[in-house]
Amino acid sequence: MGQSSSSGGKAERLRHAAKQYITKANALSQKVKISKNELPINDVIDLVKSLELDRFSELIDKHIDLVERRLINGEKIPHQEKIFSLFEQYTEWITKGKSRPSVELGKKLSITTDQYGLIIDYQIMENESDSQIVLSTADRVLQKYKVHSWSFDKGYWHKDNKWLLSTQVKEVIMPKKGKRNITETKEEKTPKFKKLRNKHSAIESNINELEHSGLNRCPDKGYKGFKRYIGIGIIAHNLQRIGKELLKQKLIKEKENKNKLIKTAA
Repeated sequence: MGQSSSSGGKAERLRHAAKQYITKANALSQKVKISKNELPINDVIDLVKSLELDRFSELIDKHIDLVERRLINGEKIPHQEKIFSLFEQYTEWITKGKSRPSVELGKKLSITTDQYGLIIDYQIMENESDSQIVLSTADRVLQKYKVHSWSFDKGYWHKDNKWLLSTQVKEVIMPKKGKRNITETKEEKTPKFKKLRNKHSAIESNINELEHSGLNRCPDKGYKGFKRYIGIGIIAHNLQRIGKELLKQKLIKEKENKNKLIKTAA
């Protein structure tokens, strides 16, 4: 009885605080609209600032609407209507399925790597699930490369994706998400499937390298800047990989030459 009363009191306090917040937010919105009409527009810079003010004024009104619907009316806001950032409005809520952190704010990035660990394709996802981008990714990759085997995470699985890819790729390693039937279980237990599946773990290394190279947080402003930053980060990752391999080959060659000199001297 006491717990229910406490919960009800908390809900009422939240509603009261929300009403106060909305009152102040509405006052600010009106002040912005009135003040804007009094601002001079003498050059292009003034015009740009005026348009920017219009944009933020609309966002204030949208935010007020969302707060009122959610906290006053108790409405469940559809995910596509939510705002996660006023300044970078393309930002999405990303559920990671991990304990720490369980969620992130940003954009999902899908990468495809070759056997050398080089990223040969990437896609910034627009409120899409992994399984929804398999065919578009395959269209881009298969136009440029002849793929013998292709391994995916469970999130990319869909029976249609696997079937269509199997018509063009000899070995499609796509573990099923959810309960497997007898045939699927048998397939995933074969040595070939396990061997190719184990190679997929290398992509985790690519993801960690990208994050530690700066792609865990974008300092650029705007969606155009975000996409540019991702592209540059991918190029930097590949150059670093190539550089490491060249240095490795150089050291091996120097060691071989040194051994030859030692044998000659002996």
